[in-house]
Amino acid sequence: MTAQREAAPAKLNLALHVRGKLPDGRHRIETIFAFCEDGDELTAEPAEDVSLALSGPFAGGLGEDNLVLKAARALQLAAAVMAGAALSLDKRLPVASGVGGGSADAAAALRLLTRLWDIDAAHAEQVAPTLGSDVPACLAALPARGDGAGDQLTPIDILGLGGTPVLLVNPRLPLSTAAVFARWDGVDRGPLAGWRDGRNDLEAPATALVPEIADMLAWLRDQPDATFVRMSGSGATCFALFDNIAQRDAAAAAVPTAWWHLATRLR
Repeated sequence: MTAQREAAPAKLNLALHVRGKLPDGRHRIETIFAFCEDGDELTAEPAEDVSLALSGPFAGGLGEDNLVLKAARALQLAAAVMAGAALSLDKRLPVASGVGGGSADAAAALRLLTRLWDIDAAHAEQVAPTLGSDVPACLAALPARGDGAGDQLTPIDILGLGGTPVLLVNPRLPLSTAAVFARWDGVDRGPLAGWRDGRNDLEAPATALVPEIADMLAWLRDQPDATFVRMSGSGATCFALFDNIAQRDAAAAAVPTAWWHLATRLR
């Protein structure tokens, strides 16, 4: 049987407002999720047991017991599946970079194994929230507003954004989401309305940990054709939107060599 493939597209937060704490201790946020056309890629073949092989430029940043394996084992249990799967992850996105790499990989595993094992997609929807707050959004991989811890989703239609050229940059420095949230100052700066008028409340604490974020944001804002610039998630990846591919590619060609970058489009 030919191996089945599933994309794990990069996630962007067009805005992210931190409003307080939830009773369970997680932070209460309001965010707008969007997804890129490119990211990691997962393949799977039938097997007796669940296994995972890693490849790609950022495979070295992953441990053996990562979210892909957790997702596979949780889905096995939820759906009472006896079969296994030989999984292979091509890790193209930086680890701990604010673009949902681990969550996107877990979501891709849920989608892929739902097909491979021929089970009801409701099992994946049940498992997704147990793997992380971003996994439900990554499971759908469509524009959505996230409330609660980001896992209460409302699909949205971001008019005109599909196909928008986008440039992602990252300083090649991992950044712990927990460490960034721990540095949030606790100030509620107000609700999220439109994403263009929003903000990312994690930018200041993330920059305190990785000062290069300020350099990347300044560089992106200096690009003459960039129409929108922001940090994604808890960082350190930042991004800029452009009106056309030629403008994006011109900026991509000028990215400092010390930074990782990805020229892609929004889905």
